[in-house]
Amino acid sequence: MINKNLNYAVIGASANQEKYGFKVFKDLKEAGYKVIPVNPSLKELLGTKAYPMLTVVPAKIDVAIFVVPPAVTETILAEVKKLNIKKVWLQPGSESQKAIEFCEQNQIECIHDACIMIERQK
Repeated sequence: MINKNLNYAVIGASANQEKYGFKVFKDLKEAGYKVIPVNPSLKELLGTKAYPMLTVVPAKIDVAIFVVPPAVTETILAEVKKLNIKKVWLQPGSESQKAIEFCEQNQIECIHDACIMIERQK
């Protein structure tokens, strides 16, 4: 699923360098991936325009990466379905059984229990 030809949205991207929303975004960007930060409180991150929600991102999103609390993941998955995004990556701490089941029921490929930064380096 990790492919430089895909567009990734990092939901929960953060300007706080201590947070995983920053670390994941920075890691993928520096490795040459096309990443879009999604966070209602950001205007831009590391020189990349940020968007408040998935529904206003002008590019087609291939993979939505979640770095938010499980309750937020569960809410935003409705946007994922509406936008016909077929792949999600639930970073550790962002997943819940409800979110995983939602993905299964809606034919959304769901990776969980794995960190994208670690998997990318394999």
